[in-house]
Amino acid sequence: MSVLPPVRTFPVVLAAPSGTGKTTLARALVERFESLVFSISATTRDPREGEVDGVDYHFVPQPDFRAMVERGELAEWAEVHGRLYGTLRRTLEQASQDGLHVVLDIDVQGARQIQESVPEAVLVFVLPPSVEALLDRLTGRGTEPGPEVARRLRSALDELRAVPEFDYVVVNETVDECLTRLEGIIRAERHKVRRYPDLPGRVNGMLERIDTLLREKFSHAKYPDG
Repeated sequence: MSVLPPVRTFPVVLAAPSGTGKTTLARALVERFESLVFSISATTRDPREGEVDGVDYHFVPQPDFRAMVERGELAEWAEVHGRLYGTLRRTLEQASQDGLHVVLDIDVQGARQIQESVPEAVLVFVLPPSVEALLDRLTGRGTEPGPEVARRLRSALDELRAVPEFDYVVVNETVDECLTRLEGIIRAERHKVRRYPDLPGRVNGMLERIDTLLREKFSHAKYPDG
């Protein structure tokens, strides 16, 4: 049996201005870690080309989304660029039962709600390497008209002001480098003492075992001075 008891799972929240690449990072993290699962958000926006319901998002009509809010089925939700996004509470509950860490790709408003309702969550803010790079990524999509890009840039102002509220910050200059940093954060968090609620019992057991050995096998041993 391992000295360390099973780790208490925790959600990993990635937030960033639109166009920073946090969705790509979130899905890549899940592919690298067997203990991670991607949280598929619910949204009222229309699917983009190639997006699949239940894989990329749960696409729901706005009245249905509002009903989910009223029934308390969302762990967090927010309005972003005129559309509604939210995390299904059952996603977090199921992951916890399965011993998995949920990776959430959400906005700053949602991150704040998760931080309040799930204190053990780890919040990571993903920065673009520069404002110019962010603009290039937004305009390079080819799916957003000029006014939409301007609105996303205005939203980025408020989102960037929230950076001090997060636990960690990484820069997504290249996906591979950013993933390496995110992996390091998750591995370090998994080894924090507070993640192991049963650890004191395990340590006490080791102390008792050492005390027994000293009494039974080494009680007459002589120790060097000092």
